[in-house]
Amino acid sequence: MNLDESLARVVVRYDELSEALADPEIAGSDDFIRLSKEIAELTPVVEAVNRLTAARSEIADLESMIADPESDADVRALAEDELVKLSADVPELEHAVSLLLLPKDEADERNAILEVRAGTGGEEAALFAADLFRMYQRYAEAHRWRFELMDVSETGIGGYKEATASITGRNVFARLKFESGVHRVQRVPETESSGRIHTSAATVAVLPEAEDVDIAIEEKDLRIDVFRASGPGGQSVNTTDSAVRITHTPTGIVVSQQDEKSQHKNKAKAMKILRARLYEAERAAQDAERAADRRSQVGSGDRSERIRTYNFPQGRVTDHRINLTLHKLDRVLAGELDEIVDALTSKDQARRLAYSA
Repeated sequence: MNLDESLARVVVRYDELSEALADPEIAGSDDFIRLSKEIAELTPVVEAVNRLTAARSEIADLESMIADPESDADVRALAEDELVKLSADVPELEHAVSLLLLPKDEADERNAILEVRAGTGGEEAALFAADLFRMYQRYAEAHRWRFELMDVSETGIGGYKEATASITGRNVFARLKFESGVHRVQRVPETESSGRIHTSAATVAVLPEAEDVDIAIEEKDLRIDVFRASGPGGQSVNTTDSAVRITHTPTGIVVSQQDEKSQHKNKAKAMKILRARLYEAERAAQDAERAADRRSQVGSGDRSERIRTYNFPQGRVTDHRINLTLHKLDRVLAGELDEIVDALTSKDQARRLAYSA
């Protein structure tokens, strides 16, 4: 199906929805809510189609005016200038419409679970993991998202062995989904007396938050263990068995939670993380194209692939998937990630457009 045929179908569907929503008998019903959501999604597409249609129509009028031998010479000259401008605008309008027609990842509008873990590099890797976790927290703050700490395992000098957060807001997963993978840091550790540059790594996973209706978890498939929470170095921080470890026996996925003093709250948080992991696993299994997209363009997200390097001596950040290098490491770590996120999104859109052509 070519672009014009796709546009015609969108306009026809929009008109059908408008007519259906005008029916007073469906007001307040589930159908009304469903149709309202669909028409809201189609509205920006139809607006873009109308701009493209208007531009094409105006081009046709200008060409007729220029071809008319009875047209005034000055008017013809103005028409030719306007035709040049409009002809340059049309490809951009067509591209914008094509982007709007791309199939959406239904998880894009969801909240997300962020998991950061220290990788190779010992204490320096844990310190870097803490830097990354704070970077995402600042990014969330800049977008006015809610960033809720769910669990953190600290080291003695401020590093994070692992940390988990729930991020809530508009289009959270869409903006963060390409962050999954191995992040590498090159810098001189504070504990290094000889000034040698060390390389260490941390892994990041961003999972779309699942609703209860998305994943059915049977109680019989869960093994729940409770134990006493402890702080860094084994120091006890709780005198009751409030920490919770949940094992999903069919998949072997294990989630531990000890951040709260309440066993009930820890279990609720652990179930939230478990549900997100199971949902992501199901999405990957059901959507082979999506998995291939991530491998070929923006990384597999399986945490086995280096996606980005943070080089402190040179003050640069390089995203290896799109060969983008920014010489503003301090600002990126302060949460200014939009330039990288936008570039990754554009690259993914370009690949998907080429695939659908």
